[in-house]
Amino acid sequence: MLDSILDAGLTPTVKTDYERWRPLHWVLAVPDVMDSGGFDAIIGNPPFRGGQFLTGDLGTNIRDWFVNVLAAGTKGSADQLAYFLLRAASLLQAEGNLGLVAIDTVWQGATRKVGLDQLDSRGFTISHAVQSRSWPVANVNLRYAAIWGTFGVVADLVPRIADDVTTVRITTLLEPAGRTEGLPIRLAENSNRAFQGCIALGLGFELEPETAAKWIEIDPRNADVIFPYPNGSRFNSSFDGSYSRWIIDFNDRSESAASTFRLPYGRVLESVKLDRSRRAPDVRNLPWWQFLRRRPAMREAIEGLDCVIAIAQTSATLVPLMVSSRQVFDQKLVVFASSDYTLLALLSSSVHQLWAICWGSARTGDPVYTPTTVFDTFPQPESIRGLSELGEVLNSDRRQMMLGRKLGLTDLYNLINDPELIDPEIAHLRQIHAEIDNLVMAAYGWEELALDHGFHTYRQMSRWTVSPTARVEILDRLLKENHRRAATHGEAPPPADAAEIEEDGE
Repeated sequence: MLDSILDAGLTPTVKTDYERWRPLHWVLAVPDVMDSGGFDAIIGNPPFRGGQFLTGDLGTNIRDWFVNVLAAGTKGSADQLAYFLLRAASLLQAEGNLGLVAIDTVWQGATRKVGLDQLDSRGFTISHAVQSRSWPVANVNLRYAAIWGTFGVVADLVPRIADDVTTVRITTLLEPAGRTEGLPIRLAENSNRAFQGCIALGLGFELEPETAAKWIEIDPRNADVIFPYPNGSRFNSSFDGSYSRWIIDFNDRSESAASTFRLPYGRVLESVKLDRSRRAPDVRNLPWWQFLRRRPAMREAIEGLDCVIAIAQTSATLVPLMVSSRQVFDQKLVVFASSDYTLLALLSSSVHQLWAICWGSARTGDPVYTPTTVFDTFPQPESIRGLSELGEVLNSDRRQMMLGRKLGLTDLYNLINDPELIDPEIAHLRQIHAEIDNLVMAAYGWEELALDHGFHTYRQMSRWTVSPTARVEILDRLLKENHRRAATHGEAPPPADAAEIEEDGE
């Protein structure tokens, strides 16, 4: 059989511009290197191809070899460079060195999980890294990352350098890290306070504002089931709290009770019922006139509150607002069951923002605020004197500026984060944020740490925030405090909607 394969050659299983594969077998090409345990060093620039294209480009057999052999069964839609990284590492001798220039997806999502995370678990040390920079050719629109590392011992006295910042450790996110290792743990003290918004599943629930107003005028009872409906992008673009969509929400009412609202029920009956009936059994067997995910735990937590704090889940700004509780919050919003200005200011601080960027997720470059990994793990100061007053000032002055300039949150914070802009009102908001940061740091007992506010880049975005050195130290201290509290007070139980949040990809 082997002779016949050698005679026939290896035929590509996908369409190519050549008749036979021409594989390179290292043990045959450089037997002396392989006999000695592998290469002393490998440098390179891996080819880039997105994970969703690999089977079509290379064939199922090679894709299966990537996943089952190179990645040891770790699955995920990883880009090709993750497998190149694993293959290169497998060809190194015991203390060999690796240096690769790659697309900056190498530290993101499934590509990081398959590649760098696996190398880290096998004892690979990243000694030098560039997380994301523009390719140094003007006509190439590309961002790259660079990784230097080894399986050998790197002495503690040898500095690690991540994006020109000297640190004691570099994570698989290619970021400088502090002394504390491990992941943050969900804290019992934060349970049932932050929630993902509702999932309606059915465009028939949504209304134009004019239709909503007309139906409420025809029958004032309709105001009990028709509400403003902000989503993430509208939330950050509205300067006056008005939104372009309203929604029908029967909450937990029975079909009989819902049908007493003639116009809203008729709309849902006509536009939602048929669509739901065509869905998978776990969807079509649910009450079709209700939202797919009503978030009863959130509704119970905010009941009785006139205002709550909300934040767009996917956002470059990661800035919360105090808003009316009498609206339906979309799944792309995170809702905090509180009307406390102290919490509003804390969530607006650089301390919390850095934690959210570090431990949230990412979509197309923007941070994603996931309640279970961000807020539920965030070790809040026990008391912060004077922060409530600053929170009220921030809320009032920011609202006034948004109304006066007709700017939503995104546009306003683009100005705040613009190093070229000289504007007294914008400078005033920057100063409020700096004062909030100082109070928060004092509440933790960390006032000795110099924050050095300015325009600094973190995760590909320049912001008005604390310095990179302060950022590393803050994140390290927060993680240490998180572990201390979890050990002292216990971990939080899983949230009621944890499976739903995972299912929805949020």
